[in-house]
Amino acid sequence: MTRQVELPVAAGRAEEASRAFDRLAEPVRRWIWQQGWSTLRDVQERAVPAILAGGDVILAARTAAGKTEAAFLPLLSRVLPKRDGGRPGFSLLYVSPLKALINDQFRRLESLLEACDMPLHRWHGDVSADAKRRARERPQGVVLITPESLEATLVRRGREAPRLFGALDAIVIDELHAFIGTERGRQLQSVLSRIEACAGRDRIDRVGLSATLGDMDLAREALRPGASDAVTLVESQEGGTELLLQIRGYERPLRQPTAPPKDRLQQPSGPGPNEEREAASAVPDLCAVEAIQTASLVEEPVARHLFEVLRGRRNLLFAGSRQNVEIYTDRLRALSEAARLPNEFFAHHGNLSRAERETVELRLREDARPTTAVATTTLELGIDIGDVESVAQIGPGWSVSSLRQRLGRSGRRPGKPAVLRIYVIEDEAGPTLHPADRLRLDLVQAVAMVELLLERWCEPPRTRGLHLSTLVHQTLALIVQTGGLRPGTAWQLLCEHGPFRNVSRDLFVEVLRSMARPEAELVEMSPDGLLMLGPRGERLTAGHDFFAVFQSPEEYRIVEGSRPLGTVPLDTTLAPGQTIIFAGRRWCIETVDERAKVVVVIPTNAALPPRFDGSGAGLHDRVAAAMRACLSGTHVPPFLDAGARTLLGQARDAFFAFGLDRGSIVEVEGDCVIFPWAGSPKLETLTLALRTRHFQASPFQHVIEVRDCSARNLRAALAEIAGSPPPDGHELARFAVKPMREKYDAYLTEALLVQAMTVERLEAQALPGIARLVLDPPFSSGP
Repeated sequence: MTRQVELPVAAGRAEEASRAFDRLAEPVRRWIWQQGWSTLRDVQERAVPAILAGGDVILAARTAAGKTEAAFLPLLSRVLPKRDGGRPGFSLLYVSPLKALINDQFRRLESLLEACDMPLHRWHGDVSADAKRRARERPQGVVLITPESLEATLVRRGREAPRLFGALDAIVIDELHAFIGTERGRQLQSVLSRIEACAGRDRIDRVGLSATLGDMDLAREALRPGASDAVTLVESQEGGTELLLQIRGYERPLRQPTAPPKDRLQQPSGPGPNEEREAASAVPDLCAVEAIQTASLVEEPVARHLFEVLRGRRNLLFAGSRQNVEIYTDRLRALSEAARLPNEFFAHHGNLSRAERETVELRLREDARPTTAVATTTLELGIDIGDVESVAQIGPGWSVSSLRQRLGRSGRRPGKPAVLRIYVIEDEAGPTLHPADRLRLDLVQAVAMVELLLERWCEPPRTRGLHLSTLVHQTLALIVQTGGLRPGTAWQLLCEHGPFRNVSRDLFVEVLRSMARPEAELVEMSPDGLLMLGPRGERLTAGHDFFAVFQSPEEYRIVEGSRPLGTVPLDTTLAPGQTIIFAGRRWCIETVDERAKVVVVIPTNAALPPRFDGSGAGLHDRVAAAMRACLSGTHVPPFLDAGARTLLGQARDAFFAFGLDRGSIVEVEGDCVIFPWAGSPKLETLTLALRTRHFQASPFQHVIEVRDCSARNLRAALAEIAGSPPPDGHELARFAVKPMREKYDAYLTEALLVQAMTVERLEAQALPGIARLVLDPPFSSGP
């Protein structure tokens, strides 16, 4: 049974007659009456005067607080008086990261636009060419569009852009947090800047909508780069939501290994013997089958509890990986059949067809039958799925902001609590478990994230990137849109006055030279000094997939000799000689071929690997610090069940047994494990710094392992790092492999990739402080 907790949010405003309502246009007020609304929601009441006053505005409120109407009620009231006798063109532009969200918003706004006698257009890849042609021929009303379709319109219809967008009154950007700090977000900023230039306007009002924002200053800068001080923030103060919360802990039984490891980690004393997990087959398909069969057995207690608490209700279950989605959907369906009940558990992930996903969404939104969608991250954003009674999650999750976004899916009805259950599965206790597993770091991470959630904190987005891959794309798009332009003009549009403001003129010239190399052939210079497309640039821009700057995570093939072991998304910094974990075994990297996307490995006789599933990727410093505070403290959160309390007790015992209250290094049989208690960029930076000093250092989620090293020698190296000036980040970056993470990285020189990695993935200036923290961690009181 979950423990009742109050989620601290600001107190709601007392109900009062709406002053904002009287300021809306008459057709808009009539539509509100037709909906039977007795009052406007808090964010709507606050948004009306801010948006009617003009300028850039951010509307921040929890999920289902009515942000869409908060934007469109005053915006339509602004444009209705202007539509007669004004210049032709669309009045409002709504930009969404998801086609499914556009379809939802079309249904949501259709009656409102009909009441205002204004056309409403959908514009994305699934909309027919005829519908888009009709909209272009008579541009008016409201357009709901994706960034990629907006890019395609500018590139393919550049000469029509002034007629299409010259009359725009405002641009609405939904799910603003999904764009901040990303390649797609930088593309959108650039496209919006180009639209303003095409329209001959200094600025067109922008309205950003978001339910999850960690840093409002960063959000303002993302909405209007270079002029964030002029952005008005409207933050909802709607009443607090009661939260029913529980973290449940489970132990996974260890299996007998097929062959004993050559070297075994010997840890400080602890209960019971340890048995290494069986190494998975080298054949990827057999690996997948075995993993599913094993997980179906191991996760059975979790599935049974989920079945008990979710059946007969409407829920979301975020299972993590697609494999987990299929495992839990299968188990829950089987439990339904065994109980002779109709199935109400359905998978929802990106590999399913659109029709399959939409069937699940429609059932949640419009069908009264109990339904649980078992999903990856596909249902995090604001797709309308109606009222959900509870949210469940396997594992600690990706971030506090993601947890907050998911939680906002439940507790929407007045008087109904938000319900969140987190299920954490750790390996069975044993003295030879890897130190990271003995600290129960998945459980500790879940506790830390929930505590930060209750403090109303979430991760600020990383916004310092150069985004050179997207700059390559936007340069090509601008050339096609204009038919050719001078390099100085391109720099002014994209960098000086556009979103790439941290790219200097000299750096932009280096990017152009990289694009013009014989190996790239993206651009060339005409005799009169205009940037033109090169042969490969012409082929790229003619392709249908040109308009998207994002791509699925790059899958790298893991190969031992000539034998393929499988594929993995490569999202961490790698270097030859580094150790990785794959299919339950350790491998040493021999080479990484960035262009062929192949990692060549050899087996290593290192001991039992820690059980990492990637859920800590991109960990923030504050989450890591909260994890250490949890381990070193004595408080037992009331939202833990008996299993989670047991796991937390084991974790704290191990923390003090390893002496991590006094230091951050654990020495094990000639190897060392460092617990930096720092976020992912700092952890990667320290790893590279150690490798430059010839240590065999490898990062694993929360820790750094150092092979064949004594704690004494490691401390001496850390003391030298702590007492030295910060290193040149470029030197650290050169030591690592720079895989092609972004779509157009292949057209950048090695020097540019090094510069981007230095800025975006490392924190060289913080290195001495990281080393000092490892050598002299904060004081911890005993258990």
